[in-house]
Amino acid sequence: MWVFAVFLTACTSRLSGLSRNIPPPVLNYAIAPGDLFEITVFGEDKLTKEYRVHPDGTIVVPYVERLQVAGLEPQQIEDMIAKKLLEKRILKNPQVTLVVKQYASKKVSVIGAVAKPGVVAWTEGIKLVDAISQAGGFSPLADKGRVILTRQIGPQKKSATFQVNVEAIIRGEQSDIPLQAGDSINVEQSVI
Repeated sequence: MWVFAVFLTACTSRLSGLSRNIPPPVLNYAIAPGDLFEITVFGEDKLTKEYRVHPDGTIVVPYVERLQVAGLEPQQIEDMIAKKLLEKRILKNPQVTLVVKQYASKKVSVIGAVAKPGVVAWTEGIKLVDAISQAGGFSPLADKGRVILTRQIGPQKKSATFQVNVEAIIRGEQSDIPLQAGDSINVEQSVI
């Protein structure tokens, strides 16, 4: 009996320790087609509005023109709009802020033993348990100790796979795992 308990403890620590080798997420805030954001121009209600990036990667800003924004970071878009408003003499000292509402182009896949397999929108700060919850949570057949996270890592974007014990995260024995856009989560089924 004692040998079995030692074996079970060793297996549990091995499973919960596997997720510690996961590299931190590489955050990419570049805007892409389909993304939704709000631009606020201080003191100019007509210029403050939401924009969804068109399939060609552009938005149309009143008084300015069609702007190519795909591939740019939010700060770069703020600077570009402020510069255009200044150049066209619309405003003398434009103060522009951009808040991303939805990165429609950035997704996380959740498959396997969850209630609603599919994709969930990546948002800044989303973690593994959040994504599983957005996919409807674990199905009755889910093995919470064997969740497979696949992530692109390094400059060559090589695919790496990690086993995560989500039960250990839920029990507070290890930290939840921050996700990056493009991550894939596969919740394994229990062996009955």
